[in-house]
Order: sequence, then structure tokens, then C-alpha cells
Amino acid sequence: MKLNNVPDSLPPARSTYRHGDLRRALVDAGIELARDGGPDAVVLREATRRVGVVPNAAYRHFGSRQELLLAVREAALAAAAGAMEKELAVLPCDQAPADFARAQLRAIGTAYLRFALAEPGLFRTAFVISDEGNGELGAGKAGASGLDPFQLLGKAIDRLADAGVLDPARRPNAEYLAWSAVHGLALLLIDGPLRGMDAEAAHALGQQVIDMVGRGL
Repeated sequence: MKLNNVPDSLPPARSTYRHGDLRRALVDAGIELARDGGPDAVVLREATRRVGVVPNAAYRHFGSRQELLLAVREAALAAAAGAMEKELAVLPCDQAPADFARAQLRAIGTAYLRFALAEPGLFRTAFVISDEGNGELGAGKAGASGLDPFQLLGKAIDRLADAGVLDPARRPNAEYLAWSAVHGLALLLIDGPLRGMDAEAAHALGQQVIDMVGRGL
């Protein structure tokens, strides 16, 4: 699967505000702001303007711009997890355990890069600095499986160890190594010197990095 497919994990945006669901409407507006401009674009006053309510109405649900940003960040992380789950769901299950484990790691990395390229604003927002700096992305930020992106990666690496592909002695912190490599490429592609690379070349480069991660673990 190529990296330029747009994920469909996010809930559809609502064009009008319905009484009694202001919080959801504000989060939807924040998602669209993040999609267009990344985390810096998520501003409470602009969200209320888009929803069509006075700014003071938002404070019943969000006491500050930071609270809205964190809610949008949760939605973006859930969308990233959903993209990973969608990639995992299409893998054929009739493979040898070692091959299936490798395929799952590839699916995780491919989906991560695909999400970054298709939704750069949301990708930047998903991984904006927060008070959770220990890799535990937290409850409420998960996909349908109940796992967040970091946990999905960790589960894939656990399968590598269970299948005998990864030496158990090398298992500790392996997810940080894999995450660093693929996240670094994602940033190079959306914000760095590789920005503007065509989709085919980006996909091929992503597969090479994922291969490198698999061999290096």
C-alpha cells in the first residue's frame, strides 16, 4: 500500500453545532484547525468562531487553549492508531509465525509513515510535546483495539520475540529504537530536506528504513 492514501479513522466533521454537544463540536473544529495548520493553529477562539458560539461558551468544556489542544491531540493519536490497525487488518493470517511477525512490524511502520504524509498537520499535533514524556501515550488516545500507536508498536515487537525473530535479550527498549528511526524519516519527509519527495520514492525509502529496523533489532 502506498504512503499517500488518506486515513479515514477520524470522525466526520460536523458542519453545524447541535445543542448539547458543544464539546464534540469544538473538538471537531480543533481537528480541522490542526489538519490545516498543525498544533499551533489550534486556538480556542477560532474554534468557537467556526462552531458559531461566543468564546465564553467554550469554557464550560475547555478551561484553556491547552485543554482543547490536548483533546485534539488525543483524537489525532487515535487516528494514527486506527491507521495502523487498518494496515494490520489486511495482513494474511496463514503465514509462518516469523513471517507474520515481520509483516506486522512492516504494517505498523508503513501505516505510521502513510499517516504522516497524508495528514501532516494531525501528525504534528499527535506528537506535540505534552506532560507525558515517557512513551506512555495514555488512555483515551487509542484505536479500536484499545492500544495507542506506541503500544501497537510494542505489541508487534513482542511478537517478533515470541516468534524467535528477536533475541529476548535485545527486546528491552526495542520499540524506542524502531520508533526513533521511522519517526525521524517521517519528520524528514514532512518538515525536512526530503519534503516534496514524490510518493513512490517516499514509499520505497520508507520500506528500506523499515527493513533496516527489522534487521537491526
